[in-house]
Amino acid sequence: MKYYLEVLKKYATFSGRARRSEYWYFVLFNFIFMLVAMGLDNLLGTTVSVLPYGYFYFALALAVLIPGLAVFVRRMHDIGKSGWWYFIAFIPLVGAIWLLVLCCTEGVSGDNEYGADPKLEAEI
Repeated sequence: MKYYLEVLKKYATFSGRARRSEYWYFVLFNFIFMLVAMGLDNLLGTTVSVLPYGYFYFALALAVLIPGLAVFVRRMHDIGKSGWWYFIAFIPLVGAIWLLVLCCTEGVSGDNEYGADPKLEAEI
């Protein structure tokens, strides 16, 4: 949970680097919160038309859109790539698989052009 809050504190910080744990814990907790929001929408009857999504889900999705993009960009910086790699997802099938591989790749040891190694900063 601390990683989720840490990402929210860095709301629109696109510079720097993010470790795998920071990125994947954010994804995990975001998935859980989205499921809870979807459940609330269904429970309270605030869904939109026949979709299982509603106002709570959309509000949460909008609230975490910018932090999600920012942590993704910082994750790409950790492996030495630009945040523009996000757009490779638009290549059908292959793009999403390649992004998954990139997000699972261990970061560059030591400093790179995007900043200091967050793994070394955590140990200090």
